[in-house]
Amino acid sequence: MSSIIDAGFVKAFAKLCDDAYNKGWHERNGGNLSYRIKDEELKPYLSQLSFDGEFKPIGVTVENLKNEFFLVTGSGKYFQNVKADIENNVAIIEIDESGSAYRIVWGLASGGVPTSELPTHLINHSIKKEKTNGLHRVIMHSHPANTIALTFVLPLDSKVFSRELWEMMTECPIVFPRGVGVLPWMVPGSADIALKTAELIKVHDVIIWAHHGVFCSGADFDETFGLMHTVEKAAEILVKVLSCGGKRQTMSADDIGSLSGPYKVNINTDFLK
Repeated sequence: MSSIIDAGFVKAFAKLCDDAYNKGWHERNGGNLSYRIKDEELKPYLSQLSFDGEFKPIGVTVENLKNEFFLVTGSGKYFQNVKADIENNVAIIEIDESGSAYRIVWGLASGGVPTSELPTHLINHSIKKEKTNGLHRVIMHSHPANTIALTFVLPLDSKVFSRELWEMMTECPIVFPRGVGVLPWMVPGSADIALKTAELIKVHDVIIWAHHGVFCSGADFDETFGLMHTVEKAAEILVKVLSCGGKRQTMSADDIGSLSGPYKVNINTDFLK
């Protein structure tokens, strides 16, 4: 039997960590990643898991995630180290029958605990599982510099941020048609930021945390990475436009809205008014 380290979902997780680190989004131990594992992916490796560990409180209750398994980055671990030594930097956790506790069943071999943002990840996984009929499985939190920079100069308003980013590239309204949600600065890892993010993620797949980073949800690793990449590239263009003196021409609301039909996306019309 092959090692779980060689499983496709584990390799894909490690690749995303490495790609995101190489983009400059994960300085030191910044950022975190989680993946809701499919039953068929984990089944061949169940004998390599340990079910002797004690369940620990999550801090939130996620009933629709009971008995599910997640691959998550460890607290204090560095994205740059995941690909080379995944067993010491990530963990597979199991959610208990009540949906209120977890235990580590694999990984973090030299010790440690899952990301400090675990409650935020799980409560938002719970919402996205419900809202997407189980399609969304990946949640990624990164620190992309240009997007963070914009939180110091743009109003912390979801409509304003969405319109500004949409106007930077034609692809933006297509890739994130519901726009982005924006939150003011809050203490990372707190119940407050978890609950406020959860409210916005019911509508958006991208949440911008002011002066902190970006929180994305997607169906798979490529989609989620691509979403983060698109937002950050749009932010980089906007930073350059602002540094050049601002816009002289741009896409109108009608221009953006006209993309809905050809690309079969439901662009958030509230943000076009």
